[in-house]
Amino acid sequence: MKVIFNVSAKYIVLLFCLFFMVTKAQAQVADTSAAAKEIIQTMNSSTDEWNKGHLDAFMNMYDPSATMMMPTGPVAIQLIRALYQNKYFNGGMPKQNLRYSDMQVRFLGDNYALLTGAFTLYGNNLPDRSGRYSLVMVHGKNGWKILHDHSG
Repeated sequence: MKVIFNVSAKYIVLLFCLFFMVTKAQAQVADTSAAAKEIIQTMNSSTDEWNKGHLDAFMNMYDPSATMMMPTGPVAIQLIRALYQNKYFNGGMPKQNLRYSDMQVRFLGDNYALLTGAFTLYGNNLPDRSGRYSLVMVHGKNGWKILHDHSG
């Protein structure tokens, strides 16, 4: 009888631990929901800035230490801005408007997330151009920022 009680007690403890872990996981989902919404809102706000021709305000979504993957390897924030200015802007306005879709957030810890989605450049009597992206986001004192951009 003693062996059966010890085995049963172990199962009870194991079930209690599993219940606690599941309850904690469910609480984390609720906590991260607000963070996911904040990340998506940051992205959507950035499109407003792009579409108004405010490239510097658009660039605020990038962390100062951000990198972007290019065919030659990662480049720093100054070259990211230069790419946007030279390839996608004509003077002070974008050549086309920008929108994001299919955004999915996957948290990589408390202060990091992977954001995947699609972008579309449209309008101005030019053919639509679209692609997919994956962004590593970091949370700091100024909110969620892009730490690494891999767009294509």
